Amino acid sequence: MKTITCYLDFISPYAYLAFEVLPKHLMGVSHRMVYKPVLFAGMLKHHGQLGPAEIAGKREWTYRQVLWQAKQLGIRLDMPQSHPFNPLALLRLAVACSAEGEPNRHVCETIFKHVWQGGAAADDMARLQALTQQLAPQRSVDTPEVKQQLKANTEEAIACGVFGVPTFCVDDKVFWGLDALPMMRAYLDGDQWFDQTWRTAASIQQGVKR
Repeated sequence: MKTITCYLDFISPYAYLAFEVLPKHLMGVSHRMVYKPVLFAGMLKHHGQLGPAEIAGKREWTYRQVLWQAKQLGIRLDMPQSHPFNPLALLRLAVACSAEGEPNRHVCETIFKHVWQGGAAADDMARLQALTQQLAPQRSVDTPEVKQQLKANTEEAIACGVFGVPTFCVDDKVFWGLDALPMMRAYLDGDQWFDQTWRTAASIQQGVKR
């Protein structure tokens, strides 16, 4: 049985869509699923990048694409009142719902729907308080332990080669994004492509700009 670690941030609409279709892609596969909230902004800072919503043109394309993909997948997706927003409170809430900092699927689903269904402000304080009461976390979201766990999750993800969300890690393989789910399923099914091409594809030399 394979362990699949999903690194996610509720700020990402792609993470929401991937989360929704994940059960279909894992149907019939013996596996253990681990969800680990991470701070996407922390990854971007580490790699010296801007988020998609911070780049003109890419921002508009991202919103159009995810709404189209949601339509194609038959998944309800309503853009929140403002985006990007500060997801720290939601991430800490998810971490606080588990003693190990690994929220179950119900917790993640509830928070994703808080953000991506209804079109309200994801970081509205009254809504956050209601969400916290609904999930009844095991620990206070403001404890140093919860904050450290979220930081540790993010650092762990970066150390594993993760650079975006959602990312699914299986063995030593890193699968990034909604569209990587069929590729991950192929690996889980034992596709021989991964025996050689996975490694050689990454060994192509980077061209030098002149």
